[in-house]
Amino acid sequence: MKKLPIGISDFKELITDNYYYVDKSLFIKEIVDDGSKVILIPRPRRFGKTLNMSILKYFFEKTEEDNKYLFENLKINKFKEIMNIQGKYPVIYITFKDIKFSNWEDCNNGIKRLIGSLYEKHSYLVKEEFLSELQKKYFNKVLNRDVDMVDLYQSLKMLTQYLYEYHNENTIVLIDEYDVPIQSGYLDNYYDKIIEFMRIFLSSALKDNEYLKRGVLTGILRIAKESIFSGLNNNLHVCTILKNHYTKHFGFSEEEVKDILKYYDIEYKIDDIKKWYNGYIFGDNVIYNPWSILNYVKNHKDGFRPYWINTSSNDLVKIVLTKAGETVKKELEDLIQEKTIVKQINEDIVMKDIENGAENVWSFLLFSGYLKVINEDLRMGRSFCTLEIPNLEVKYLYEEIIMSWFKESINNEKFNYMLKSLITGDIEIFEEILSEYLIKSASYFDIEENEKFYHAFVLGILVALNEEYEVKSNRESGYGRYDIMVIPKDKNKLGVIIEFKKVSKRRKETLEIAVDKAITQIKDRNYRQELLERGINNIIELGIAFEGKEVLVKQVN
Repeated sequence: MKKLPIGISDFKELITDNYYYVDKSLFIKEIVDDGSKVILIPRPRRFGKTLNMSILKYFFEKTEEDNKYLFENLKINKFKEIMNIQGKYPVIYITFKDIKFSNWEDCNNGIKRLIGSLYEKHSYLVKEEFLSELQKKYFNKVLNRDVDMVDLYQSLKMLTQYLYEYHNENTIVLIDEYDVPIQSGYLDNYYDKIIEFMRIFLSSALKDNEYLKRGVLTGILRIAKESIFSGLNNNLHVCTILKNHYTKHFGFSEEEVKDILKYYDIEYKIDDIKKWYNGYIFGDNVIYNPWSILNYVKNHKDGFRPYWINTSSNDLVKIVLTKAGETVKKELEDLIQEKTIVKQINEDIVMKDIENGAENVWSFLLFSGYLKVINEDLRMGRSFCTLEIPNLEVKYLYEEIIMSWFKESINNEKFNYMLKSLITGDIEIFEEILSEYLIKSASYFDIEENEKFYHAFVLGILVALNEEYEVKSNRESGYGRYDIMVIPKDKNKLGVIIEFKKVSKRRKETLEIAVDKAITQIKDRNYRQELLERGINNIIELGIAFEGKEVLVKQVN
């Protein structure tokens, strides 16, 4: 019985140590057949990027040991003309996955060490007296991490030259997780510096480099050309999840999932597995999350659990959603309720602009794997996509983020007590805790922009009560005329109607005036009728008024 390759990203280890391998070797053929000089393949994390780059490394790299045996039982071995180039090229393989530091100085030092270790791997160039004295001096400076920024910028290109002159073959450059330091720079306020470095570093090695055979890069996002890949427009092939190129080589197809489950003799209901781990659509292909499938196979007796979303802190997603405006939080309500939204998607992500527009937020979430495309409509060259949450695993993450907005302002016990007070009609306690939360939530939402607080509150109720209640929010009339309806699935329980009002300073309103307006609106519009039609007769109706950090709750008599 083959071992499960959880956390195994080295292709040679996977093949030689008896791990189960889902054959993605035709990825090599597609790379060879692609006429582009430089190929960028963004995919969500844990979808096999590093393993696929490792496959390319072992296939192309010219080494003393013959690695052809690794491919003998794989699909690629049927293509003899491609197998003839196995082991023919010098290869530079570099991964930025661990270059995630809290400041630029440490990041810079980390990159120097990374490039130094790369030079150390090819130190035979110095030992065999192949380099000139000037080249040796430069080589040793990089090797010893004793380079200034100008030399560091050129280090990757210089290594391609040295390898070409030694092997008499152009060099293949493989760069994995290129955007990890960019995301760290965004989170820790050195974005401009890392962008400048990556732009010069990559352009030097990949643009008009006569020693380059092929460049392949992976990451989560396609960082906008103008900020990173300027000058590469003519020879850069970008293959995002919206394109059909390379779509079968990342993640598992349904047939591959069935084969894994059959091999490990696991009884399963494919519909349940789909609900939890399926739902990704790359080009025209429906894809399962490979990390989650492998972990489910290992732990299937424990039932379905969120594996993928627990593999990193998801800090960036949390920050983006927390800072997002009213529109994003409105539409997040729809997504949580398993509805779809239609958004223009921008394949060129500028990290620092993610917070500056709703389209940027949705594009980031899509390419990071937190949304999926149901349909793409091209209008005048622009991509408009119908989006929804991919599966229960990702929905779990959204719910955790939403709940954290509350729990970091008031403790979990008090938060649950607040909701219990609401659905049992203890309005005095509900108002007391809601007021406390409003005061403490200023670190998350600008309290003068009550829309942000309001939508976070709606989402919190929706997520926390969704097992026993249906939560509806009617926003046809816009903010100031919102209502929330909490509909119990057990008709004997209490149904709740809430109408929010923001105090109008222009009209010289008070909290009392605003809350009375809410009460009047509830009565005049007869909101309770929907609950009555559902057979729910035990109903409580609340008006809630806000003025800055002050709140007033009033019940309809």
